[in-house]
Amino acid sequence: MSYGIHINGRPFEDEPRAGQCLRTYLRERGWFGVKKGCDAGDCGACTVHVDGEPVHSCLYPAVRAEGRRVTTVEGLAGEDGELHPVQRQFLEAQGFQCGFCTAGYLMTTATLDEEQLADLPRAFKGNICRCTGYRAIEDAVRGVRHTEEPDAGRAVGRNLGAPAGPQVVTGTARYTFDIDVPGLLHMKLLRSPHPHARILAIDTAAALRVPGVHLVLTHRDAPERLYSTARHEHPTEDPDDTRLLDDTVRYIGQRVAAVVAESEAAAEEGCRRIEVTYEQLPYVTDPEEAMAPGAPVIHDKGPESRIARPENNVVGEVHGEIGSVEEGFAEADVVYEETFRTQRVQHASLETHGAVAWYESGEDGGERLTVRSSTQTPFLTRRALCALFGLELKQVRVLAGRVGGGFGGKQEMIVEDIVALAVMRLRRPVKLEYTRAEQFYGATTRHPFTIGVRAGARSDGTLTALQVRVVANTGAYGNHGPAVMFHSVGESMAVYRAPHKKVNAFSVYTNSVPAGAFRGYGLGQVVFAVESVMDELARRTGVDPLVFRELNIIGPGEHMISPGGEEEDLEIASYGLDQCLQVVREAIEEYGDAGGDDVPEGWLVGQGTGMSMIATGPPGGHFADATVKLLQDGTYDIAVGTAEFGNGTTTVHKQITAGALSTTVDRIAIRQSDTDVVRHDTGAFASAGTVVAGKAVMRAADELAVQILDFAAQHLGSAPGECRLTADAVECAGREGAVREGAVREGAVREGAVREGAVREGAGREGAVRVVSLKELYQAARSAGRELSADGHWGGSPRSVAFNAQWFRLAVDPGTGEIRILRSVHAADAGKVMNPMQCRGQVEGGVAQALGATLFENVRLDERGEVTTAAFRRYRLPQYADVPRTEVHFMETSDAIGPLGAKSMSESPFNPVAPAFANALRDATGIRFTELPLTRDRVWLALHEAGGDRPLPAPHRREGGAAAVRPGATPPGGPASRSAAEDRG
Repeated sequence: MSYGIHINGRPFEDEPRAGQCLRTYLRERGWFGVKKGCDAGDCGACTVHVDGEPVHSCLYPAVRAEGRRVTTVEGLAGEDGELHPVQRQFLEAQGFQCGFCTAGYLMTTATLDEEQLADLPRAFKGNICRCTGYRAIEDAVRGVRHTEEPDAGRAVGRNLGAPAGPQVVTGTARYTFDIDVPGLLHMKLLRSPHPHARILAIDTAAALRVPGVHLVLTHRDAPERLYSTARHEHPTEDPDDTRLLDDTVRYIGQRVAAVVAESEAAAEEGCRRIEVTYEQLPYVTDPEEAMAPGAPVIHDKGPESRIARPENNVVGEVHGEIGSVEEGFAEADVVYEETFRTQRVQHASLETHGAVAWYESGEDGGERLTVRSSTQTPFLTRRALCALFGLELKQVRVLAGRVGGGFGGKQEMIVEDIVALAVMRLRRPVKLEYTRAEQFYGATTRHPFTIGVRAGARSDGTLTALQVRVVANTGAYGNHGPAVMFHSVGESMAVYRAPHKKVNAFSVYTNSVPAGAFRGYGLGQVVFAVESVMDELARRTGVDPLVFRELNIIGPGEHMISPGGEEEDLEIASYGLDQCLQVVREAIEEYGDAGGDDVPEGWLVGQGTGMSMIATGPPGGHFADATVKLLQDGTYDIAVGTAEFGNGTTTVHKQITAGALSTTVDRIAIRQSDTDVVRHDTGAFASAGTVVAGKAVMRAADELAVQILDFAAQHLGSAPGECRLTADAVECAGREGAVREGAVREGAVREGAVREGAVREGAGREGAVRVVSLKELYQAARSAGRELSADGHWGGSPRSVAFNAQWFRLAVDPGTGEIRILRSVHAADAGKVMNPMQCRGQVEGGVAQALGATLFENVRLDERGEVTTAAFRRYRLPQYADVPRTEVHFMETSDAIGPLGAKSMSESPFNPVAPAFANALRDATGIRFTELPLTRDRVWLALHEAGGDRPLPAPHRREGGAAAVRPGATPPGGPASRSAAEDRG
């Protein structure tokens, strides 16, 4: 009796393996649109239809699909290739960023009836998006179109859709593991059960006897070389404290051994059969205790590892004072002091960490190691692999497909090294893909911070002193630890004028899961504290909080001063902070003191503001090289190294090029994220995709425009100034023609660049315009032995700053601690906004991610440092019902450094959200909350302890009012922030 499942109209007779889920069955047969996001039915990325009903295929046994019709996102379109209406809507609204969750949303949306469409918070309770902030998804479902198709040369500043959009909505975009590699072996990792221990012996004999097991790797197989998993242009920024496999483990979850086998099941069984003898060592999980005399030393290494004080577990520190803070406090009429704490947060990118590697033939005929990885830093990872294994650059190729979210978590090398070692030993392809649980205890988190702030001000609101003490818990390894600590006390203090400033900051080892790079890179933690203190000082001096900030913030052209050390290449190349605060002021005035919301009777209502400044890129350089060239068919090709993971840089790079070459984006191809086909790029981090890589692309495109016009003029016998580019040709005036005065358009020449065509139409007064197609021009250049190609480079310095301000109005139920967001307003100074639709998405996604960190996200550890929230259902990510629609306002500025006036805007929206929320909560309740997350039980307990059953002060209480929240203030189609679900875990 034959077995049969119909998948997208095709019969498959392969019988599933025992216990196999439908997701792996589908992916093994090439239906890669079905994604792995959570392993437990929590995220919805694997949603497919079974006989027309949506199911989470990771939970659905493949054997149950026998005799049924299974449809994946690839089968959603019609047989003629016509997009399903839902696919078209998501494409036109750009209801995605990285796109890893999109197939699941499409499959869910395609089955919704009218009743379900009217209640999207309930309809989407089984789907998670980490990137968008959900507004774009709602717009897609409602049929709202945002994408545009601008004329040639007019792409910058318009809402162009992502080039990979059609592939994303049809499930054909290829992420890391969406490839078929013949002869693939699978790796699984054995991890430490102890927070600190020395490995005395490892017996691998039983593991090697498991059928299908090919290799077991232990510390005996690992290079002795120490390195950092963090990736920066300058490796000396990070401590060398990591060994590929170590004979000392320093946290629960550290990898101890690797098993490579024919299947994941065999590799897992091999891990279970490895016998390890440990000598347990003293451990410490609190950073203050770790610095105290007598604490266990976690890394006993020499100065070559660049650890500041290993004997005190201090991996990095910064100390500095400007003026005298004691004098400043003596001058103050009001001094406020408080300690704030922030928690670990998981990046929770839906595509987990992973890599697949193999050997292939190189250009010189020799073998070359090829690594395909979910990484933000392919070039730096290649360099690190070469250094670790003693290889030349030409012997290693690293490439990234489309990356399913990053947020800084993939600015690490935590899988590529061990996969490469296995491939080098076996000469076979090997794959390692983290489970969702491994993301929590085997990857990295946001740094937990303790921030002590003391600040003083005169009665008129003028700051006199600002003092900050930071202790950052970097976990068992120092990847990013010193850099995050240093950055955290930079712009957070420099944005305020104060004659007296002091900082003491420490990045401290503990026996817990390592922390790493995370959106905001330490600034969000300290901004939460500093902005909360500024709000308190304003209240204590009787000065309006906005006026207080305006009195003390840095102004345009002023020198930024931080006691942690000056960054000489950092400047305010455009200034929009005043405009940001004006947006907040208008939002406040719109409501007035009484407010304009209908909230339940007895609820407390308040509003609050937070603001922040952030630098673009790290000090010391962030490099990008780009090449733009004319192709044989008259189109263009961009080669640039930066990776695409929903940050939108691919779109922006094509827009910049289209503007410089007076063409349309559909005539431009782009190659990226492959060390074999593009030149060096530091990586897609530090908000550098537009302002660093984009500037390199701009310089290359500008130079190519000059080359084309010069060659066309020579070819047609015209002067270069008499020629202009069009979408697919060059038009030149004849010899008799004269160039009009002022023929060069405004902005047409910049850094030697030709913008949008150098000459107005009709430039030749008397001579006829002669036209040569770009295809003809390519052939003419080739015949002349020329290639029309140009390179661009940008070193990331000097650097500018971006500004953001967030405002919330919220309501609190004193009886339960429930919080509802009534209105969310965000002002962003992004300079020239290259793509408003995409930039708005970055802001909304940043606000949503920050709200998760503010309200409920928390990687919890027990007393031994073991992660206890290693699943989405225990960790609690923001869902559709949790996130309000944020009103996004862009300021009118143009940066003197960024390409075409653009500034960064991928990390910065995250930073002011927590303090704005805490300040609004303070306004509503009269209580200053100092620890994140602001969970419902924490809020209720504080209210109960402050007032018991007694009513709170009248100014904070709203009497009367309807039970419904103001229309438009709630999340799309549903209840507001905290009313959707209880905290889990």
